[in-house]
Amino acid sequence: MKVILIKDVKKLGTIGEIKEVSDGYARNYLIPQGLALEATASRLKESKEKDLKKQKQRGKEEAAARVLREKLEGQTIKLSARTGGSDKLFGAITAKEIAEKLQKEFGAQIDRKKIELKEPIKHLGTYEAKIKIYPSIQAQIQIIVTAAE
Repeated sequence: MKVILIKDVKKLGTIGEIKEVSDGYARNYLIPQGLALEATASRLKESKEKDLKKQKQRGKEEAAARVLREKLEGQTIKLSARTGGSDKLFGAITAKEIAEKLQKEFGAQIDRKKIELKEPIKHLGTYEAKIKIYPSIQAQIQIIVTAAE
């Protein structure tokens, strides 16, 4: 029996996949547990339409990510922080602060979890950061940390 998965099922597949399973497995487990629906002609057509919509949406997201990468790639942002006499900062510059600065300067809405720092920013100087905009699209930026007055 063919079924359309409506939830992720271990060792079987992910949401939206069409799988061939035994009749008993489908009728006694997958369908009653709300994990799958029987694959009728109308449901298969509906599933294909959803897949096409998802593909179009992914294409739009990827195009927007490429534009954002072009905007951010190689850019330099300047942050200032309080220091304690030497070049050591009070605290550290976090990914959240970097994301806020990118929002202010470039209008780029970036989640702080997508910003990768090679090392924690705890001293004055220049640092490199990698921003994961989309799974296959990344931008490299430079961060200059100066002392606040």
